Formats: sequence, structure tokens, C-alpha cells
Amino acid sequence: MKVDLLIQNGWVYRTYRQCFEKMDIAVVGERFYDISPSSYHRDKKSIPYEAECVVDGTGKYIIPGLIDIHMHIESSMTYPGEFSRAVLPWGVTCVVADPHEIANVYGLEGIKSFMEQETELDIYYGIPSSVPSTGSCLETSGGQIGEEEVLELLKDDRVICLGEVMNDLDLVSEEDTLIKRIVSLCQKAGRPLRIEGHCPALSGDALAGFIRGGVDADHTQQTRESVMEKTDMGMFLELQAKSLTPDVVETVISHDLYENVALVTDDTMPDHLAKGHLNKILALAVEQGMPPEKAIYCATLTPARRMGLDDRGMIAPGKLADFVILDDLVSFVPSSVYKNGKQHKKSPDSPKAVFPDHFYQSVKCRLALASDFKLNRCEIREGTATVNVMQIQEFGTRVRHVKREIPIRNRCICWQEAGLCLAVVFERHGKTGDVSYGLVEHALKSPGAVATTWSHDSHNLLVLGNSVEDMVLAQNRAVHMQGGYVTAREGRITACAALPVGGIIFDGNLSELSEELGEVRKEIEAMGYVNSNVIMSISTLTLLVSPELKISDKGLFDVTTKEKVPLVEKQEP
Repeated sequence: MKVDLLIQNGWVYRTYRQCFEKMDIAVVGERFYDISPSSYHRDKKSIPYEAECVVDGTGKYIIPGLIDIHMHIESSMTYPGEFSRAVLPWGVTCVVADPHEIANVYGLEGIKSFMEQETELDIYYGIPSSVPSTGSCLETSGGQIGEEEVLELLKDDRVICLGEVMNDLDLVSEEDTLIKRIVSLCQKAGRPLRIEGHCPALSGDALAGFIRGGVDADHTQQTRESVMEKTDMGMFLELQAKSLTPDVVETVISHDLYENVALVTDDTMPDHLAKGHLNKILALAVEQGMPPEKAIYCATLTPARRMGLDDRGMIAPGKLADFVILDDLVSFVPSSVYKNGKQHKKSPDSPKAVFPDHFYQSVKCRLALASDFKLNRCEIREGTATVNVMQIQEFGTRVRHVKREIPIRNRCICWQEAGLCLAVVFERHGKTGDVSYGLVEHALKSPGAVATTWSHDSHNLLVLGNSVEDMVLAQNRAVHMQGGYVTAREGRITACAALPVGGIIFDGNLSELSEELGEVRKEIEAMGYVNSNVIMSISTLTLLVSPELKISDKGLFDVTTKEKVPLVEKQEP
């Protein structure tokens, strides 16, 4: 018999037994036709297939295409067409995208602008469940997703889950809340939809209530204890890089939790995407002690099963012929990638980005003045103030809530003298014009500023700094270029990465954006900011669902209680 493609003598991944065997793979059209013992072990005259294309897989490892079921295209600050071009060479053949970032700026219109783009990569979608992530009384977003928008999205078969439910208090409330109605709509959709969750700080009764509300997965940062508690309660865990610690990996191994775990990326920065995607998470899992055969299982079959993608996730007859050829099981850098039975060849040109004209005019806030960065609202002229402070950690996006005493002079809080940075959020969607203030510890060590409109999840304009002059410069440049990242120090702009589409997306080549964002990253680090991902750490200062104390355009909020926290708690002469 004649087939379209024959891969001979490769070490083929056998999914159910999680091992490799020397096999031949026959492909007809877009699907695997047969996987048979390698012709190397038979009389070469008895090879059963002729093929249009024959590939020698000797010494190579062949695994199913990687499947990332929890990620956000916008975190790479690019659009679906360019994202597809970027990740396919890394062996990623299918993703489930939660487009809640573009939804926070342009609602349903933003989501549809993504879904209308054709890509070689298979992109399925989750319905953004929490837009805004908390509620309009806590933050101002550009768009909102309600019941009407959910019903519209449910008409599309590419929508296969409800994206991460974040507002746990509303889900367990006795009141008739929006998120409870949205979950109910998805449960009654007439087809199975997974309900994804975001619950980094939940445990005990609160976690049980969250699960009873319909959510049975979590992708946030895990510990040994949270892995045990959540899996014992029936949760499926999606492990991103910050969860792949030795303790977490050892817990998965020792309790044989592979059926309950998938490897995911969640957020991948543009300059990091140039070095890998889900294959890097796979390599990290192995580096931390997970056997390669198990890690591959958690990046192929378990995510496919979780999302009901029964036509992929393994190399077997009838499945989509998405597969990756590897030289080793350490780096997981592909030597070639096949999508739908055809070898993927990276195009030198980016696919054209098409967005409505008004997507390029989304930053609608005023230019800042020096007076915007002076905290001169004290009731007393001289004395001290007890203030609530966001303390940056060196790893991950968690921020500790600490209290500090700092001087008051001439009715002004002397935050610079206390060695703190000022965080100022400008509402930029043209709705309220609100401006809010917070203080940050362990941020910039030397004078300077950072401004960005890529600030989770409502994407208002955040300015962080300890130099008023530089904060004005950075904020003004961010407004003028209609969004992006800007750094300033010593009275001049030192780096910028423009994101003109909705203030969160670059519509050009990813390599250009990666270079510019890399310069932004270097500048932030040069100013003394220490974190495992300095850009994401700054961008999540406004994420009201990530512990412990965060800021929005409405003010400071306790993440657990969702209660407003005053900047100044006490003043004493």
C-alpha cells in the first residue's frame, strides 16, 4: 500500500505504557494510518508501505504534538497569526487560549478579533469568565463579559471551556451573582465544557466551596501541601513553571498523580518565547526530577483528555498526525515538527495582523504632571504615618502586605526618604479618569521609573518609580505611543516596547518586539528590581486575584477579602 508519509526506525512514544519503542509511522492525509514494528527488525524486502515521502528516524525520539491547555496569547503581546508562527517550531501543535486580556480592553469584539484569524496552530478557546477579574466596584476595565456574551461564544465549537474563574467570593455567595449564572450557562450548554479555576490562596472550607461551585481545575502556583489537598478534593492541576519546584515534582512522582496533572505555560513573555514555549516547561519538569516519559504524558495525553480533545494527544491510528521529532529527551528542542501530517516550515514573514482602527486608540487618559506623584494629603503637617505597603518577592507574582512607618513633612508622605517606590494607576479606558496610589517595597533600588498599560487584568496605566521626573516622562511616553512598556531614569527615556493594539499587543514581527522588551527588562533589572520575571512582577501589581495586597484604579485591595485598604492607616504628630 502507498501512504503519504513514512517515518522509519524512530523511537516512538507509546502513550499508554509511557515508554519508547523502535517503530515505523505511516501517515495518510492528516491522520496516522499505522504504527508498526520497525523495518530495521524485519527482512527489508517485507516493508509493508510505499510512501511519497520517507523520513529516516534512526536515533530520533518521536512524540505527539504538545498541547497547552492553559495559556494566554496576549501574554506574548502578539496576535494569533504571529503566535502560531512562533510556537509551532517548538513542537506545540494545539493550545486552549483564554483571551481575557483582550476581553478586558474590548470585550466580545476583542475576543472575536482573535477568533477570526486563521492559523496553522490549532487554537481552541475558553470563555473569559471574570472580565473584570473582580467587579466594576473594584476595578475599571474597557470591556465586560456577561451572560449575553457567554451565550454568543457558546455557539462556536472552538469554545471548549470556561476560562479561569477568579472571583471565588461571588461563586460561593448565597446571592445570585454573575459568575454563578455564567457557570450555570456553561453547565447547561448541551455539550461538555470544562470549568477552569484560579485559586492560589484557597484551602479548607473555602476551597471545598469553590469546587462545589463547579470549578475543578487550578493553574496557579502550587506547594507540596496544595497539590495534596487539591488533588484529594478532585481538582485537576495545571503546572506552570513557578509550580515546578523539587517539592511539587516529588509530590507528583511519589503519589503517582500523572493522570491529574498537565504541564502548561500560562504566560510566556515575547523575549522568552524566542527561546521556547511548552517544550521549555517539559524540559524544566525533567530537570526537576520528573521522568521524561511521564512529563511527555502530562504535555500530551492528559491535557487532551482534560479538554475532550479525543482526536489528538497520542501517536495511534486515526489520530491527527501532529508529532515532534527530537534529538534528545533533555532539551526537548525539536529537529522537526509535523502538523496534520505535513512538516511545518517556518515562514520568514509574519502573517498580516488585522484589527479595527479604533483598537489603535485605546489609551484615553490625560498626561501626568509632577503633582500627580506627590502624596500631599496628610491631615497633620509634621509627624509619622503608618502605611500599607506592597512588598515584592524575589520569586513569582505574590506580593506581601506589610505596614511601615514613614515621615510626614509639610503634609506630604516622604515615601522616597523611606526607600519606597510609588505605584500610581491611571484609569485609561476613558470611563472615570480615576487615579489611585500605593507604596511598594523591594522594587527599584536606584532612581527611575517604569510605566505600562500591560497591567493585569484591567490594563489601566500603571506607573512605578522613585523619581518624580522619570515617572512623568514614562507616563507621558506610554500615553503618546498608545500603550506598551516604558522605562526612564536620569531624566530620559531609556527603553520602550510599543503595544499599540489595545495597549497590550504588538502587530508586527515577534523578533522586533522581543528585542525591545529585552531592553526594557535589562533597564528594570539595572534599576535594581529583583524577581524571577521582573516584567510579569510589575504587571501583576494590579492583579486583584493574586495574593496579598494589590492596586487598581479604585485603590488598594486585600486580595482575600476584596476589601479596600487605605494607603495611610494612621497619622501621629
